[in-house]
Amino acid sequence: MTNKKNVLQFAVVSALVLLASAANAAAPGITSSGNSFELRAEENYITQPDGTSVYSWGYGCSSTDGISFAPAMPNAKCPTMQIPGPTLVVTEGVPFSVTLTNGLPAAAGNTSILFPGLRVTGMTGGAPGLLTREALPGGAVTYTLVADSAGTRSYYSGTQGDLQIEMGLYGAIIVLPSAVPASCNNTSNDLARAHDFGFGTEIDYRHMHAAYNHAATCYDREYLFQFSEIDLRIHQQAEEQLQSIAACNGVPADADRPCPTTLNVETEPYHPSYYMINGRSMPDDMDSNYAMQYPHQPYNGNPHMHPGELVLLRVIGTGRLQHPFHEHGNHVRVLARDGNLMLSQTDQDKLAGPLLFTTTTTPGQAMDGIFYWTGKGLNWDVFGHGYAGDGSVCTPDANGYFTADPTAQNYYEWCGDHNKPLENKPFGLVGNGGPVTLPDPNVLAGGPWYGGSPYLGPEATGRAVGATPIPPSGTVANDPTAEAGFAFMWHSHNERELTTNNAFPGGMMMMMLVDPRAFVIDEAK
Repeated sequence: MTNKKNVLQFAVVSALVLLASAANAAAPGITSSGNSFELRAEENYITQPDGTSVYSWGYGCSSTDGISFAPAMPNAKCPTMQIPGPTLVVTEGVPFSVTLTNGLPAAAGNTSILFPGLRVTGMTGGAPGLLTREALPGGAVTYTLVADSAGTRSYYSGTQGDLQIEMGLYGAIIVLPSAVPASCNNTSNDLARAHDFGFGTEIDYRHMHAAYNHAATCYDREYLFQFSEIDLRIHQQAEEQLQSIAACNGVPADADRPCPTTLNVETEPYHPSYYMINGRSMPDDMDSNYAMQYPHQPYNGNPHMHPGELVLLRVIGTGRLQHPFHEHGNHVRVLARDGNLMLSQTDQDKLAGPLLFTTTTTPGQAMDGIFYWTGKGLNWDVFGHGYAGDGSVCTPDANGYFTADPTAQNYYEWCGDHNKPLENKPFGLVGNGGPVTLPDPNVLAGGPWYGGSPYLGPEATGRAVGATPIPPSGTVANDPTAEAGFAFMWHSHNERELTTNNAFPGGMMMMMLVDPRAFVIDEAK
């Protein structure tokens, strides 16, 4: 893979920030000791950054018996209604069951769950529906399933999908491989976690060390992103009709004016006003997992990594629209779609998935891909070696990276750019020896989110562009021994989807953070 052309300008000008309290995503979900999940469809409200409370439906845990949170995180809980629904973590080839209780208002009618890509071996309870067995109001239906392959899947309502999926009845399933290649147990982040750089050691929040039982699917971190949208008019119609039915039922019966018993919500034309990743819009998606202020939106969306780490992206398109999602910093190598590995027809040991500049999410489709960032090709040393002649070394391996010493803070540095600090030629075009045309460094950025340096590393805040330190001595708002990383915007390439009810910024946007090896990434936050 090669870094994108715009990574240089973005990294130097707009995304060299120091995030004082970074939020990370991981891929939180639930497992069951008895391979049995009990979900309940219910109504409640979710929030948007503009202060709107949106009436919605969602899946949650009707029982937590035998349930564990994977990975274990502070404040983890499974409410009776959440958007997206609980991420179910299961194992390839191991049968499991999902019991759905219909706790929706009676006028909403039946509800059900579809499990695309999984084999349904049995269904009990409920009543026959158009696509699957359905739970009647107040009733339940149980689905018995097995996943014949690993990977990321979706689940969603199979009843009146234009309304029920829109209202929030969807979720994700992570299918773990039944076995992992031995080579995947020695990935780059395992080396980093084994060393304490003076800031503590990292916790491993991966579900497994490989996405599939294939040596080309090793990874160091994993993040799950579910893309969806909300047409507020549809949600308001459903809420108003239910309130009207309840009010009608609260007065003496009138034979001439019987109360309606079902909803009649217009789902066309479709005009979304909110665009969400993991049930939240920017900036809410950058708050922590299981944050108390989002009781029905527990999952966040902020990827975090060290240079060179293989980051598994689990991406699901939900709703009606395609969302062209762009990951700044590098292309994404697609591993699989809907659990189907993309392998070479002539060499099954090699992947054949494309490198994507933009991972367009297709409704109902799941994708697994690998992303990483190394700084290769920027034409300047992102670690700032050579500043005051610090004497650091970079001995390239066969691929040109420094991998000889996993304890070094510049582990996985691209040696072609070593010892080329920004101060040598802080201005000018790449062809003339400079990294990029920069603005006045004293007005480049301000506030506590700016670390004052374009370099990775705990000592980076002491390295400034130009003669004037940035920020001036004694005014550093952030601890220079803590995080000093790069932030890259990941966002939809549909401009409307970067808004929250037509206000920018918002919608499908997040920040990907790259930190030096010395910084401990806590994915529980």
